Amino acid sequence: MPDTNIHSQKILILDFGSQYTQLIARRVRESGVYCEIWDYDVNPQYLEEFSPQGIIFSGGPESATTTESPRAADALYDLGVPILGICYGMQTMAERFGGKVEASSKSEFGFAQVDVSANNKLLDGIEDRVTEAGQPQLDVWMSHGDKIVELPTGFRVIAATESAPIAAMCNDAQSLYGIQFHPEVTHTVQGQRILERFVRDICACESLWTAASIIEDAIATVRERVGADKVLLGLSGGVDSSVVAALLQRAI
Repeated sequence: MPDTNIHSQKILILDFGSQYTQLIARRVRESGVYCEIWDYDVNPQYLEEFSPQGIIFSGGPESATTTESPRAADALYDLGVPILGICYGMQTMAERFGGKVEASSKSEFGFAQVDVSANNKLLDGIEDRVTEAGQPQLDVWMSHGDKIVELPTGFRVIAATESAPIAAMCNDAQSLYGIQFHPEVTHTVQGQRILERFVRDICACESLWTAASIIEDAIATVRERVGADKVLLGLSGGVDSSVVAALLQRAI
């Protein structure tokens, strides 16, 4: 097997039903970090065994203003690893720590400019422009009808828009972060940098999940399982089949 376990450092993505959840996973993997998507109501007993270095809460179609809406289990917060909440994920985090979410009088769907506050680990040095007043700004994609109107205890505001004064927040002591916009879509110009900042810098994940390392890991796995035995392989043709055949030839 390779000296480095490419699955040893990983991110857990908790899915609240967002249409963009797969995009979050794609962005994380493009940063070279392994991740898995789990449903929000996963049995907490699996969390310790999976042992993620960080967790991302996806957005979702529900409203955090209702008691019946999906919630992350307290056990996820008890792991003590950094958590990033996106859109609904941010709102449910706010509710968990005593904040308040209400329906917004002005929904935001589409392009928005976010004013970023200084001195925060998630967004520092990441901007699309700096205003004449020295305010860093990000061009982002919003998709929400609710907003946080009361900040949770222990959190501070790190970004805002005119209609969403709490467009991003953080709790430095517990490494908890929330952003109302969607960094996983290409419309958020700096989205990849923001997610990389979270998984690489805040969660301290290395870029172990690369095309080359995945190939070597697959070869090592085949060798370990097959050993001295022979392999009977049937292929249907096409590019994928050619790749599989090439991997097996290298492995055996």
